[in-house]
Formats: sequence, structure tokens, C-alpha cells
Amino acid sequence: YKMAGDSRFPDVDTDGSEKSEEMEIVVNVGGVRQVFYGDNLNQYPETRLAELVNCLSGGYDSIFSLCDDYDPGKREFYFDRDPDAFKCIIDVYYFGEIHMKKGICPICFKNEMEFWKVDLNFLDDCCKAHLSEKKEELEEIARRVQLILDDLGVDASESRWKRCQKCIWKFLEKPESSYPARVIAVLSFLFILISSVVMCVGTIPDLQVVDAEGNRMEHPTLDSIETACIGWFTMEYVLRLISSPNKLHFALSFMNIVDVLAILPFYISLTLTHLGAKLMELSNVQQAVQALRIMRIARIFKLARHSSGLQTLTYALKRSFKELGLLLMYLAVGIFVFSALGYTMEQSHPETLFKSIPQSFWWAIITMTTVGYGDIYPKTTLGKLNAAISFLCGVIAIALPIHPIINNFVRYYNKQRVLETAAKHELELMELNSAEGKAAGSRTELEDLSREGKDDSFYSSRIKVSHSDTFIHLLSEEKNYRTRLQSCK
Repeated sequence: YKMAGDSRFPDVDTDGSEKSEEMEIVVNVGGVRQVFYGDNLNQYPETRLAELVNCLSGGYDSIFSLCDDYDPGKREFYFDRDPDAFKCIIDVYYFGEIHMKKGICPICFKNEMEFWKVDLNFLDDCCKAHLSEKKEELEEIARRVQLILDDLGVDASESRWKRCQKCIWKFLEKPESSYPARVIAVLSFLFILISSVVMCVGTIPDLQVVDAEGNRMEHPTLDSIETACIGWFTMEYVLRLISSPNKLHFALSFMNIVDVLAILPFYISLTLTHLGAKLMELSNVQQAVQALRIMRIARIFKLARHSSGLQTLTYALKRSFKELGLLLMYLAVGIFVFSALGYTMEQSHPETLFKSIPQSFWWAIITMTTVGYGDIYPKTTLGKLNAAISFLCGVIAIALPIHPIINNFVRYYNKQRVLETAAKHELELMELNSAEGKAAGSRTELEDLSREGKDDSFYSSRIKVSHSDTFIHLLSEEKNYRTRLQSCK
């Protein structure tokens, strides 16, 4: 630290004869004073601190273009910035890289680096990953808010058919948009459950009936319920397809493909029942119909559309491919080794159940997964020892990758809850500002946003959800989008 009034620091009106390499620069950032030497700062001449070295000869206009205030008596440059972030940023002059301290918002730290004109490439990879994660969170919040704003906005230039399509889409795809939409979502959920229960109950022999040819078939009442459920699923899918903004994307979506797989077996089996007998033997028709009816189990996956827990599980499994791959590799190696050992050790027993190594794979699988059906088991002492080691190794192999998978599930589930809360908070702030006398301006903004929602941008720069200093910029190379700091806390 440098004592105030040090004569080595030149005043503003000096002729700049002192070499910049030997000059000391005293800065005060948020009440924290720090001394820098010109030779260190000039390593990165494009940074703001390096520009302070040569700004004195340019007068006060040059000085105040770089800092918030300057005290010629104390010879200090004042900056109203975050001192904790500044302590991290100055590491670039000494170590050539920057690390964020724990507890600093990554987005705010990125803004601080931009203010001090320090390139983001100096940020270490571990901190870049954290910054990238926060960027994705902010973009997701912006996307959710934009979707809600698009639903609120009404474009008078749209045709009546377009407005009708949008209403149907909101009615079927967004249960939170209105009370009738929530009722429809609950009805759809109930139809899925009823259809699944009917499919299971229809296989009970006591509830089946015998046709004229002596074949068992589902009870007519259950068949009628099944037909009603399929009718609901068909109507729901057709309406959603007609009202979808992008029909190709809709048709190729995984959940919509599941919907089609849940509907098609009914119509195909119906067609085969009435027309197939003329083209092939009746027994072949019945076998084909039975195989198609088994495909009705696909409708249980429709529950994922109404269950955030199932969606979270799917995402966690997608993010855990590496851990699942390790689990399968561990089990594959163990199965091969222990099945080969078991086959070799059991050959000395006259009543061995291990006829070949491939047959021993089944024994190794059910042993390492601790299922143990008992249809194949060792009879020699060495074989039993091998079995004990195999299921102990199986427990360890399965337990090792489970913890990262559970962490992925919990992390994504909590993240979705935080993002949903943050998006709702943004809308509440907008409503609050509108209630404070800005209804006209807000209405104009919503109309503009509903038109701009047709672009690929996540968030309009004209969205103003608060007048506090907690605004931050979304990280975008094309536009400077803004959202609140609330999502970073």
C-alpha cells in the first residue's frame, strides 16, 4: 500500500517524463486501496488499469473517462466497483490467469472483467464451466418469461385462424394458462390411467368372455372403455397437431411419437380384424392382433407429459450416459470373468449345471445383480467361493456409479424448481411496475414483445422488470439482453 501524498506519483499537469515502467498507480476500489507498477500493468496494455499509466498526460477528461473519480491530493483513482471481484481480477497481472472466489456471482464477475477490459480467456476452465452453467440458467429463465409474454400478447394483424390455433395450443399444451386447461390436463391424465388399468384387467381370465369359436377375448364393457380412451387420445393428438406452430418438429418429437405408438395398435388391430380375415388365415390375424395389443403398453409413457418427476428422471439418465457406461462395463467384465471361472470350477462335479460358458453368463448376471433365481447354482466348494466373490464385486460395481446418477437427478430437479420460481418472480415484478402507473408503457412493451417473439432471440432488451441496480446482461454475442440478478442467487 502507498501512503497518501507520495511524491513519486506525478500530478496531472506533469510532462510525463517519468518512465511508465517505474510509475506507481494507486487505485481505490470500493474502499480498498492497491498499488500497481507500470511494468506489471503494461503486460496487458489493453486493460483499463494499463490505460491509467498514460492517462495523466491527457488531463482530467482522459482520467474521468477511465475512472469514477480522481483525488489529486491523495493521488488516487477511485472506482465504484466490487472489491472482492477486483481482488480476483488483478491476479492476471501476477499469475496470468483468474479464478473466481466462492460466493461471487459468475455473471456479475463476467461484467466486472468486461469493465476492467480483461479478456475472458484468462478465466480458468473450472470457472468458465460455472459461468457457462449460469448463462444457460439465465437463458432458460428468459425463454420461459418470453413464452409467457408471447401467450399474453395478442397480435391484431394475425388472422382469426392463427389466433384460434394459438388458443387451442395453449388450451392443450399449457395447463397453467387457464382453469379449463388444467381440467383438460387432469382428464388426459385420468384417461391414461384408465386405459392402462383396463389393459391389465382385461387379461384376467375370470373377466374374459368366450366367443363363438371358443377363443377368449376381452369383456365388451372393457372393450368399450378402451375405445373411448383411444377416441380421446386420437382427438387430443389431432388437435395438437393442427394447432402446433411447427408441425414437423411436433411430429418428430419423442413424446408425440409415443402418442402415435399408443394409438396406432388399436386402429391396425381393428383393420386386421375386419379386413385381415379375407387376406390371410384367421389364426394369423389373431396372432397379429394379439401382438399389436401388447404395444398398448407404450401409452404408459404418456404419463411423462404430465409428470415433472418422470421428465427429470429422463434428463438425469441422459446426463448420466458416462456413469451408465461405466456400470455396464464393470458388469460386462465381471460377468465374463466369473462365468468362465464358474464353468471351469464346476466341471469336476458330475451333476454340474454349468454346461457352457455362454450358459454361465446367465448365472453370472443374476448373481452379480443379487437376484439369484436358483435355477443355476454351484455345487463345488471352489464354485461357491467364486459365487460369493462375484456377488460382492457386483454390489460394489453397481454402487459406485449410482451416486453421480442420483446427484444429476437431484441437481436437475432443484434447478427446474429454481428456474420456475425465478420466471414467476420476473412476471410478478412486471405486474408490480405496471400497477405503479406504467400500465400504458407496459402494454406497448408486451405488444412489441409478442411480435419480436417470432425471432430466435430469447429475450428482448426492452423488457424492464425492475428499476434497481441488480440488472445484469445475458451473455450473448449478438444482442445485449437483460434479466435480474435474482436467478444467480
